[in-house]
Amino acid sequence: MLIVAASFAIFVYGLVAAFLGTALPDLSKRFDLTPSRNGTIAFAQAIGLMLASLGAGPLIDLQGKKIALVLGTLLILAALLLLPRSRGFGDVVLLMFLMGLGGGTMVTGANALASDTGDAHRAIALNLANVFFGLGGLITPFLTANLFRGNSTKMGYTIAGIAVVSVAIQFLTPMARPAGGGRITLADAGSVLGRAPLILIGLFLFLYVSCEVGVWNWLVRHMIAQGIPAPRAMNTLSLGFALGLLIGRAAILPVLIHVRPLTVTLVGSICMAVTTLLVIQCRSAQLAGLFVFLAGLSMAPMFPTALAIVPEFFPRLTSTAIGVAITFGWAGLAVSSRIIGGIAGGDATRLKKALLVLPAFSCVMVVLSLLMRVVR
Repeated sequence: MLIVAASFAIFVYGLVAAFLGTALPDLSKRFDLTPSRNGTIAFAQAIGLMLASLGAGPLIDLQGKKIALVLGTLLILAALLLLPRSRGFGDVVLLMFLMGLGGGTMVTGANALASDTGDAHRAIALNLANVFFGLGGLITPFLTANLFRGNSTKMGYTIAGIAVVSVAIQFLTPMARPAGGGRITLADAGSVLGRAPLILIGLFLFLYVSCEVGVWNWLVRHMIAQGIPAPRAMNTLSLGFALGLLIGRAAILPVLIHVRPLTVTLVGSICMAVTTLLVIQCRSAQLAGLFVFLAGLSMAPMFPTALAIVPEFFPRLTSTAIGVAITFGWAGLAVSSRIIGGIAGGDATRLKKALLVLPAFSCVMVVLSLLMRVVR
């Protein structure tokens, strides 16, 4: 039941994570939004995610995971129901910030819940639950394009209905109360924030999310600049990268029975460096599709497996540590496109050079994986 509740919550977030990209064309047409304002909307959601992840960890350690899951889902539900009634740019920014708060709270709670399955199965449970993030990410654009004909309001109401089911599951699932007397002191917080393992894991997740978001946001534009038709580039992103993430998280489950999480993150980082470099250098649409799929496979286990390492270093205040680590990841979400866009400037021909950030970040992840094997 814990895995079901965590997986369903992450599935809802997967639907929500892909919602902004599919809703922006509709919202831009409705409110005459510029690309700059679109960027502000996305940044507001990222800030909400970061703030919520920082606050959700201590909330879970004090009050338990159920309150975080329910609260996060209700915030998302409110944002989805109010968005069609928004009257302008300011309303959209506020509601996407609210959706970010809900998403950050729910994701922290769901990953902390999945980690409760125990040391022997933690990495497997986290990867299994996060398979449903990829599933949600595939379903939202597919339904919006093919069933709702670009109508983001109908898609938003559909996600809201699924969120109601998720809340019901969370209410019905027995979840353990937090251990430790229900109080956190400044000394407790310092014992978490001041330790090197959390900084290393946080930096690892920052770099990983930066790379994943870099592919999501820039791959299509890069492939078009290489002379590949736009429809082919979009299909490469969805049926190559997204499918690679989905299959990779399912395929890693039996591997984690025999292989340590730190070994998975090390090998995955090396594979990321190689595959992202091949994607950037490739001009053939067929080979690009293969390399993008392999990049998705390489990236698939990184986020949940890195989170599975956190409880090894923080058996107490685990949720607080997980929340801090996830916040580092959301920081990568907030700054990745700004870094790549800043290097490329307004020149599409420089995008190939800018995307070298991806294999460079992956190489740093290799170093961090090695450091995590020796630090205590």
